Amino acid sequence: MSKEKIVIIGCTTAMDTMCIGCSRCMVAFNRRKGEFERYDESAELTAIIGCGGCPGVGVVTRMAHLKLWNTALDEVPTIVHIAPCITNYCPHKDILIEKIKAKAGCEVVEGTHHFFPDQIFA
Repeated sequence: MSKEKIVIIGCTTAMDTMCIGCSRCMVAFNRRKGEFERYDESAELTAIIGCGGCPGVGVVTRMAHLKLWNTALDEVPTIVHIAPCITNYCPHKDILIEKIKAKAGCEVVEGTHHFFPDQIFA
């Protein structure tokens, strides 16, 4: 199995104003919980990026920049995960997910963690 290079795409607004550094996505990845259960220890989280703002006007450009900047480092994503801030709460999620899937050139997984508020600090 080749090493997976994972990128998480989240809501720019949530990431900048509400989420605490996307901690739950990172914890889930590190613990291989939620949608990350499928990966072995060789998988790497290479980036967490925002969608570029409503209604997803910058997501394709941000993905292109990520590929451009990281190709020389051999860090091109092999799988993209779409964070719950988009899949569960974004009113523009359908168009965002459609754009991501159309342009990613790799597998796109809807979801990351299952650590929702009823489970925090329990």
